[in-house]
Amino acid sequence: MAKVTYITQEGLNKLKEDLDRLLSVERPAISRQIGEAIEKGDITENAEYDAAKDAQGMLEAKIAVLREKIANARILDESRIDTSTVQILNKVKIKNRKNDSVTQYTIVSEHEADVKSGKISCATPIAKGLMGKKVGDVVEITVPSGQLSLEIVEISI
Repeated sequence: MAKVTYITQEGLNKLKEDLDRLLSVERPAISRQIGEAIEKGDITENAEYDAAKDAQGMLEAKIAVLREKIANARILDESRIDTSTVQILNKVKIKNRKNDSVTQYTIVSEHEADVKSGKISCATPIAKGLMGKKVGDVVEITVPSGQLSLEIVEISI
């Protein structure tokens, strides 16, 4: 059975754009490379042909994965998001109790995670530790670098 993915409309649009680019730009480019390699003669010992076929195989695998993600995507309705406890699509402001630094993350699906823009996957240890907690709660989270003691300062949309 296929794995359902919860995603925002913005995330789904990005997946569709990526798929469209692969189909309309990348696939024709690889087809041209294969055609050019075939024109050069014997393909049994043609490294260019082998490389192009390998690239084609990897591209087709990416296309299949994106199609499956899109087919199994379920749009999250942001208007129904609750801020009484931490859940997916919440912005969570947390304070590291060790050094008093305050950070804000938006908890998103795995496919939309982008740490540079403050979006962390719901599958990360930090997000898992925060889920279901309320403002004022202190959570102890084990991360690869050790133990974090985080206080939830604010939950918003």
